[in-house]
Amino acid sequence: MHKPLDLLQGTLDMLILKAVSLGPLHGYGVLLRIQQISKGHLEIQQGSLYPALYRLEHQGWITSAWGESENNRKAKYYHLTSAGKRRLQAETDKWNRMAGVIAGILHTTPEKV
Repeated sequence: MHKPLDLLQGTLDMLILKAVSLGPLHGYGVLLRIQQISKGHLEIQQGSLYPALYRLEHQGWITSAWGESENNRKAKYYHLTSAGKRRLQAETDKWNRMAGVIAGILHTTPEKV
């Protein structure tokens, strides 16, 4: 079994927005969805998740509504807003540009300098 990777600073909001963009989720469901789509490589701590959900909701990128979870418990479900969709797209574009620049740097050889 592999050890989960440390989350890079500044990526939690983007990952939460992506998880919620796939369908409404309650808080713990967000953790599970990120683990699922990362194939277990990323593990989000609850102590980081809930403040981030609050922050994203306060910024208007997600909304919440109370509902019933799979085990018949009251749970707050999060939904992506239109502003959240725009933010996710902007963060995705920024991430892809940065990853490309870093990959280029790491693949640089003395001959290319």
